[in-house]
Amino acid sequence: MAVELDHSFTTDKPIDQSFASILDLNRLVPCVEGGSVVEEIDPASVRAQIAIKMGAMSMIFSGTLDVVEQDPVAHHAVMNVKSKEEGGTGYANATVTFDLSEGGGTIHTNAQITGKAASMGEGVVAGVLDALITDFASKVGNI
Repeated sequence: MAVELDHSFTTDKPIDQSFASILDLNRLVPCVEGGSVVEEIDPASVRAQIAIKMGAMSMIFSGTLDVVEQDPVAHHAVMNVKSKEEGGTGYANATVTFDLSEGGGTIHTNAQITGKAASMGEGVVAGVLDALITDFASKVGNI
């Protein structure tokens, strides 16, 4: 199942500082509720995990987050998430695009989800993902 979402965030920090913060994966990952860095591979790549609750189901996804594109002049960054459900056969992968401007920015998420999470139905998955990214967007402007 594929889900595409767009969110915006605001910040009072200078744009270059906000851009540097977004690229600091050790600070960025914990902004996702249930997210944590397990290991830093290099400054542009980490192993991470996220615990997600969908209704009565709880799942943990583990994988990598990689910065695959960054343009400090345009304040544009693209990250790839590749994760697998622990103890299951499902995965949750995503391409996340950040475009910053003075006072904030936008986050575009293109996610592909399979397994138990996808079996909950597109409406439930999109709702949970939307709530997760809305919460993330409210925190990302403060890092």
